[in-house]
Parts: sequence; C-alpha cells; structure tokens
Amino acid sequence: MHCVVVGGGLAGLASAVWLSEAGQRVTLLERRGSLGGRTISMPLAAVDDIPDNGQHVFASGYTDLMRYLESVGTREHVEFPGHMTFRMPGGGTRRSAFGGLTGLRAALGDLPGVTGLDRLRTARAQATLIRQAFRQPEWLDKVTADEWFRRIGMPQSARKALWDGIVIGLTGDKTEISSAKVPADLLVTGARRALASRTPVSIGFPTVDLDTLFIAGAEKRFADAGVDVRHRAVVSSIDVADGKVTGVTLSDGAKVEADAVICAVPVWNVKGMLDQVPGHERIYEAADTLTPVPIVSVNLYLDRSIGMEDWGEILYGGEGVLEQVWDRQRMHGRDPKDNWFYSTTVSAAYDLIGKTNAEITDIQMDMLRRYYPQAAGAQVVHSHVVRMPRSTFAQRPGTAGIRPDQRTAVEGLALAGDWTRTDWTTTMEGACQSAARAVEVILEYARSRHHA
Repeated sequence: MHCVVVGGGLAGLASAVWLSEAGQRVTLLERRGSLGGRTISMPLAAVDDIPDNGQHVFASGYTDLMRYLESVGTREHVEFPGHMTFRMPGGGTRRSAFGGLTGLRAALGDLPGVTGLDRLRTARAQATLIRQAFRQPEWLDKVTADEWFRRIGMPQSARKALWDGIVIGLTGDKTEISSAKVPADLLVTGARRALASRTPVSIGFPTVDLDTLFIAGAEKRFADAGVDVRHRAVVSSIDVADGKVTGVTLSDGAKVEADAVICAVPVWNVKGMLDQVPGHERIYEAADTLTPVPIVSVNLYLDRSIGMEDWGEILYGGEGVLEQVWDRQRMHGRDPKDNWFYSTTVSAAYDLIGKTNAEITDIQMDMLRRYYPQAAGAQVVHSHVVRMPRSTFAQRPGTAGIRPDQRTAVEGLALAGDWTRTDWTTTMEGACQSAARAVEVILEYARSRHHA
C-alpha cells in the first residue's frame, strides 16, 4: 500500500520506519524544515557545540522506544547507570536507586531530609499509595495528586524529597494540577514492566545528541527503503470517501493520494484536520482538554567545573526553579577544554517561561551556587535558554479516558502521538507505543485488503 504519515516527530518517525520495515510504500509529510519534533538538537556556533532542546532521559521499561532505536541502529547510544543523586543545599549528596538496599530503605521512609516520626509516616503513606495505585478507588480521577498525597498522609518532607518530584517527572505537571490517576497509572505500568523484565526500574541517558540518536539513523533508513520525505508540507485535511481514507490535502490545495494514513501530529495541531472523520468531535475534545504545560531548559557553558558527583542530580527543593542538573562531560564523554557544559531542566515552568533569558540564567546560576560550593566563582561563558511552552500536556482531574484510541472509524486511518491512548503519559515511550499500535492498525487493514 501507499501509506502517508503526517508529522515528522518521534511518533511519525517510528510509524514511517516500521511501515517501511513491513514493506509498505511510505510518504512522510512534515510541516517544518526538519524532522524530530520535540526531540532535536540545536547547534550553537558561539561555542561550537550541538546541545539538545532539553535533556531527554529514559526509563528501563521503555520497550517501544528501544525498539525504535534498534530499528534505526542507535540503541548502543543509551546507557543505564542505575542511579541518580540528590543534591542538598550547601553541597551534601545522597545517591538514589530503585532497587537493592537503597530502594528498600526508601520504601521504609528513609529519604533525604525525612527524619524522626516522618519516616514511619512516609512508610505507611507509601504503602497506602502503592495499594491504591494497583486497586484504584473510584475517586482517584476526581482529585489532584496533591489532594491524594494529603488524603494518605504523605509527610511534606517526603513530598519535598521525592514524591512531588516523581509526579512532575512522570506527568510533566505540578501536583496541584495533575489528576491523581495519572501518576498512579504510570507507577503501575512501571512496576509491571519491571516485573516482566525481572529488573528494577532505572533511569538512562543518551550518550550522543538527539539528532544522532533519533533522526540521522531514521533518515538513513528512509533513504535505503525509498521513503519519500517531504518538508514544508502542511496538511490541511485528511480525506475520506465511503468510510475509507483516500489521502490528504495540503494547504496549497495539492492532494496526496494514499491507501492508508497515520496522523501523527501534536494534539494542538489536529483540530480541523479530521473534519471528514466520523466522531472527530471526540478527538477534538481531547485537543481542548489536554492543556499545554511548559518546560524550560538551559544549556550552561561555564568556565569551570561545579563539582557534580553523578551524571544527573536532582536538587532537593528545586521544583519550579531548577529541578535537575545534567553533567554533559560524563554523559557524552565530553572534553571540557574550552568550557564545562551543564544542562538544566525545569518542568511545569509556569513561573519561568515568561522571564527574559538573562533573568532565567541568573536564577539558575544563583541556584547552582546554593547547591554546589565549587560554583561560587563560576562565570557563564555562554547561556542558551530553551523555552518549550507546549512541551507536554496536563491531564487534570476528570479527564480519564479523554485520550483517543489509535484506531479510528475510518478504514485505513490511524492516529499516533503521545496524546493518544497509551500506557504512558506524554513521554517518548508513549509516542513510540502509539506508533506501534497505529502501524498494527494499518497492517491489519493491509491484510484485510489482501484477503478481500
């Protein structure tokens, strides 16, 4: 079949790769001048470097994402060291892990900054949290994660040490905004993946830039398979006749005929594109309901080391200001002959997104000096602020079930994207899992056409 994939982000790339692997003829339409969507590198001539548009990390349960990397030949560029480090104000550190003795201590309430009776309260609250995640009460999607934590008696010290950060890490949003059901579902998914693989959950990182990891290998695969990649191709509508997809119409009026289409555009770009699809109102409702969440990242090039002990460190109490710091020297084997490169991340950066680059850089440097004594005299060689106002989406209370399935009411048409229904929220794994499911819908359609 001739299959058109609309959108060249991670979901679209994976869809196009796997359709071509299955022997289909593929045309990939991307509205921008380059592929990658929210997983791209951003070359900086000022420091002769290629930083990313924010640090991307991986969980060991990301099976569909790893399948994609295997397909494009870059799986070797992801490492899982099995630990991260908490950094306390003043410079103290504590290494964390999800398994072994460290994981057991955390389960018993032994968390950074949690002392006295709060450890017992934390252990009790964590046990309740896990039980309610697996056997969810009917009210879970009616309350925020903040309300959930208060109901189960999670001490504020434990929230500050771990749980508020986990919610932000899993959902991309603040505890007082995200539905409690979202982190609960993700905890269950992670636990089941860990049990299936018989390995504890761990966090990993890429050892190369995102263009090398996600895009270069895909472009080589496309060239080898004859995939037709068209940039600056803006799709205005997906065309349907007699219950079957017939192709797409571009904004300039040109038509691209197709036997099958996967629509893999971001949720905020889908409205208007599916007007000919029965039930599109429900899909558009998701676009209205899944409100955008900003992330701010800063690529900091400093004149000296700040003395990080690990590849990635979580700043205790840094939510909303500076949550995580990444040592690109360790992660990429980088030689700091001209400068030391650190990447920072702030999720749900509602308070930062509107500030100037200089203000954001000053805030970040003030935080680094509070947590890293060696940063006291550090000077900024170059600062590169990355604002992503629509980096992720919020799932507020009452939105369970709002995300649409990959299968549509139209034969030969499937949806993909982290905003469609997956086992994950807005993650790279969610994007790839959605692509895997969308491709299976299309291949099932191909088989039915063959047998007809």
